Amino acid sequence: MRIQLVPNGDNPLACDTARELARTLPAHGHEVTVSAEDAVACGLDVATGPASEAGLVVALGGDGTVLRAAHLLGGAPVPLLGVNLGRLGFLCGTGGASPIEAVLAAIGGRGRIERRLTLSASVTVGGRESGTQEALNEVFVGRGGSSRAVELEVAVDGESLGRWVCDGIVIATPTGSTAYALSAGGPLVAPDVRAMIVVPVGAHSLLTRPFVLGEGSRVVVTLPDPARADACVLVDGDLLPCRSALERVEVTMGANEVHLVRLGDRGFAGSVRDTFMPGT
Repeated sequence: MRIQLVPNGDNPLACDTARELARTLPAHGHEVTVSAEDAVACGLDVATGPASEAGLVVALGGDGTVLRAAHLLGGAPVPLLGVNLGRLGFLCGTGGASPIEAVLAAIGGRGRIERRLTLSASVTVGGRESGTQEALNEVFVGRGGSSRAVELEVAVDGESLGRWVCDGIVIATPTGSTAYALSAGGPLVAPDVRAMIVVPVGAHSLLTRPFVLGEGSRVVVTLPDPARADACVLVDGDLLPCRSALERVEVTMGANEVHLVRLGDRGFAGSVRDTFMPGT
């Protein structure tokens, strides 16, 4: 099997682990590849190739590295195993095994696949659609380069949900409910729930609440006040070019799913407990 490694090039432990796996896995009959960027970042002398053609993708780092690996897959239904070498590692699924043990277990089918929903975001700038982005965690529309709050109007399926002067809006998947949406006061949603979460951030209102919407919903964010329209769009934490001409962001459920590999018996409740409430 071809194994694509996606290490966090800024994490020395991730690079060391990538080099160890690159030495060890061929002895078990598997080919190891990386992207050209990761080969340079970690000094890996292995073949390069696209993640979408691998039999298994292994993200070495934290949740941000898992997100990057998911984007490298570009919607391809390749199993993705996260090895936590960072801080939280909520998306990682080694179940306490060592990196080589976890990879070999995933190759051998000794794990379960969690199919995670994605979002599709269509951005309109200057009267033209500037492209569509996919997110595993969330899409954020909000405060840009200036320190001023923005004014956003949010509509769901053609009906106005609210209009707020705020720092922004988070539109998240259940997977992303444990990320930015959680920090903004949103609910924790189990990953097998097929839903979208909308969370206003820093709204100047006493009546603002997060919303959980059905998977078929269409969320449209517009900027009705030109004086408060200096907004940016972030997709899974990556900033799209900020332009004052941002007009509209439409978010729907994505056509693709991310196939996360999970080892061990720990489920969503146990992951929440151990990650966010250690010692309980």
